[in-house]
Amino acid sequence: MTTSRLLSTVLCGATILGLLLISPPVCAVHHGEDTAATLSAQLDAFLAGASVNDRATHEAFWADDLIYTSSSGERFGKDNILAGMAAEAEETPDASDGPATVYTASEVQVQDFGDTAVVTFRLHASEDGVPSAEYLNTGVFRHSDAGWKAVTWQATRAAERDRASSPQPSKLLWKMTGEGGIALGK
Repeated sequence: MTTSRLLSTVLCGATILGLLLISPPVCAVHHGEDTAATLSAQLDAFLAGASVNDRATHEAFWADDLIYTSSSGERFGKDNILAGMAAEAEETPDASDGPATVYTASEVQVQDFGDTAVVTFRLHASEDGVPSAEYLNTGVFRHSDAGWKAVTWQATRAAERDRASSPQPSKLLWKMTGEGGIALGK
């Protein structure tokens, strides 16, 4: 290899390396927002709306191509969730007669991958102040012009031994009365 060709190769490599070093990482480029804070707030809003069977909340939260895997092993999409809400509303028009169910979340984590993010959290349910169930939920979100939408959701009932050692939630995310709303984890 000639000296001029070697020098040219070294300069080209140094230029590319320099550009890589001064360019921001692609996965750190966002949409002018703190993804973790945005998705945490979106989760809070979703849970509040879901507690009162608000169809618009579900429309906004779930992507049209959602794949939801329930803790009972059933897999379905957004259309099934919306149809289930309509059927439940016909069966129980006033869900306020049942015991108040309060849902809280702890251990919320957001992993940001640019236009995709993964949200994991522990969902706690209690009826009249008595703990009744816990689920480990994972949602995969995709960002588009429409904002963040959940494209995949997995709910798993927490093991009994796991529930006893879990930290208690510090933040109330939503309150639900009766059996109304989507049963995250059922």
